[in-house]
Amino acid sequence: MFTGIITDIGTIRSAQQRGDLRLVIGCGFDMSTVAIGASIACSGVCLTVIDKGPDWFAVDLSAETVSRTAQGAWGTGRALNLERALKIGDELGGHIVTGHVDGIGEVASISLDGDSHRVTIRVPADLAPYIAPKGSITVDGVSLTVNAVTDGKDGTTFGLNIIPHTWAVTTFGKLTAGQPVNLEIDVLARYLHRMREHAAVA
Repeated sequence: MFTGIITDIGTIRSAQQRGDLRLVIGCGFDMSTVAIGASIACSGVCLTVIDKGPDWFAVDLSAETVSRTAQGAWGTGRALNLERALKIGDELGGHIVTGHVDGIGEVASISLDGDSHRVTIRVPADLAPYIAPKGSITVDGVSLTVNAVTDGKDGTTFGLNIIPHTWAVTTFGKLTAGQPVNLEIDVLARYLHRMREHAAVA
């Protein structure tokens, strides 16, 4: 489990296609406190540490994981939002995040609003029912509050307000229009939707 509060920006130092995709990720974590087998969320994807050094860790991505996450996210030199797994007693600053990507969104627009940035993201039709104004959403591993949702003939978009701090300490500072992003819907929305579906057929 995670909270969507990013604690470091890592960089992919190498990406090697073996049976799976092996990534070596440079980071600022104290790796002496990270065990082999620990989980680290990498731009919203829960991955397992399989090797490590003083300032890096390695993970393996299956073909399934690569196919279900943002295209181009796993190339050498790519910056990643990093978060270590939640510990009992930690402050829950964001919302409950599982690190399982539900779908891929696309950045539709970015504009300045005072010192903040307004970001609009286009979502797949199957995720649209789970996104609500003032609800929680995870974008590339970052816990955010949805400002508004717009349903139209061209599909559904939702808007975010990214404060300067979040813009500076995550990979959002490198966002561009048209960029794919990993989305995880609020786990409560997922269960509520399932309960309604089940009640309708019971």
